[in-house]
Amino acid sequence: MKPVRCAIYTRKSSDEGLEQSFNSLDAQREACGAYILSQASEGWIALPEVYDDGGLSGGTLERPALKRLLAEVAAGRVDIIVVYKVDRLTRSLFDFAKLVETFDAAGTSFVSVTQSFNTTTSMGRLTLNMLLSFAQFEREVTAERIRDKIAASKARGMWMGGTPPLGYEPNDRTLTIVEEHAALIRHIFTRYLALGSVRRLQEELAAERTTIPSRVSISGKPLGGGAFTRGQLYAILKNVIYQGKIGHKDKIYSGLHEPIIDEDTFAATQAMLADHLQGHRSRAAAAETSPLAGRIVDDAGEPLVANHACKGKVRHRYYVSRALQHATATTGLRVPAREIERLVADAVADLFTKPFELAAAASLDLPVHQVEAFHARAAAMAATVTERRSPILTGIINEVKVGDRAVTLTCETAALADALQIAQHADAPATIEISCPARLIRSGRALRLVQDNGAVAQATPDKALVRLLVQARRWWTILRAGDISISQLAGREGVTSSYISRVVRLAFLAPSVTDAILAGRQRAGVTAASLTLEGEWPSDWNAQAVSFLPAKPRLTS
Repeated sequence: MKPVRCAIYTRKSSDEGLEQSFNSLDAQREACGAYILSQASEGWIALPEVYDDGGLSGGTLERPALKRLLAEVAAGRVDIIVVYKVDRLTRSLFDFAKLVETFDAAGTSFVSVTQSFNTTTSMGRLTLNMLLSFAQFEREVTAERIRDKIAASKARGMWMGGTPPLGYEPNDRTLTIVEEHAALIRHIFTRYLALGSVRRLQEELAAERTTIPSRVSISGKPLGGGAFTRGQLYAILKNVIYQGKIGHKDKIYSGLHEPIIDEDTFAATQAMLADHLQGHRSRAAAAETSPLAGRIVDDAGEPLVANHACKGKVRHRYYVSRALQHATATTGLRVPAREIERLVADAVADLFTKPFELAAAASLDLPVHQVEAFHARAAAMAATVTERRSPILTGIINEVKVGDRAVTLTCETAALADALQIAQHADAPATIEISCPARLIRSGRALRLVQDNGAVAQATPDKALVRLLVQARRWWTILRAGDISISQLAGREGVTSSYISRVVRLAFLAPSVTDAILAGRQRAGVTAASLTLEGEWPSDWNAQAVSFLPAKPRLTS
């Protein structure tokens, strides 16, 4: 008879009693072992491995022994899982469905020694689901009862456990002041009000070599001993416990313990913290505003809304189709915000670098005696409009339309005239358009906005290409001295003579192309590899600019 390999799984929600020589886990394992022994005639044998999860809830699958057991199931080394009761395996219906799917895929079944059912039939599965529903209900009711008890106790001002804050030690259901530590807490509040900055307070404490007093928790875990961090100081300054209060979620109750900080000092501290936090948030919001919000649309005229996603500490902003954001559609646009904003700013800046063309398109009234001043103002605007968060840009742009192959900017001529401090003709058009050939492409996992034939909107210098330019200048300086030949230099550098020749010609790139490469503004596809390939490229600087630099936006009325 083919042996049936049985794994015994045991679990206990709390760690109470686990230190005993014969505990609940042992009792469960003994009952399961006896059941397996009763099925010996069917070929059942108990595997020697022990799968015990003590002190772990059945509301989650994040249990070490269960994970080991599932790995054995996936490897095909377990035929039957034996548990004392179904809720030892899981108390969640959702988790149970996942486990059953895993068991079915591996051809594994499970048995509860105190509950008789057969999961191969629909009635057996219904019975099992009913049992798990009651187990989940029991767990949720118990959790609610505990939460209600904690809320009611805190409303009466009781201390409900946990690590006591510095300055106190637990005393049954209240806290007792530790005067030595309380003196340090009073010093922290006093110095913060005097210095007006948590950063300066931290620096002062560090200079005075003031550290967090060493303590030991009830469980014996060492606490403190290091220098104060700003996060710890913020937590101390905002902790209502020092005012003699107990906080629970968004409510604050009078505590049974004595305060360390008087009400006036605590209120003044909170007011100062609120002022500083408001200023910080204002600066953060200003740094991450979306200037095109309300102005950017797709090709059909549907608005794109400002949105963002956080990856680690990095905040990525986008302009997204409303339907895509609300998950009412699976298609739409998701445009990287900084790239489209850079594209728009560069296009408007380029518009100001062509003052006469701009004056003609916007029907500006340009007297001869104002030409010089007009040129100067246009040049100043070209430099200003590319600055981050420039208010001039949002005043000029009426609409940004993102199409399949181009981004079209609609600019208000009246705003342009005001910015340049010049009048318009009576029949001047209300708006002019700037067409920027650009399209969205996917680069790896990221969406990139590239202009005309591939220039990336958000400039990022190619480090490999920049290093190659430096190498070209260095090698040309050596060769120009005349003390060494190309073949000798190639032998010394460990490369071929043809590679030296292909790299050195980069020393003769047009200044405009070199500047663009250093700024990351070259045409897409212009890389270290492409510039060192076999074959000729233009020696004429104008021809190089055409080949290696992106085209300028087109102005239309």
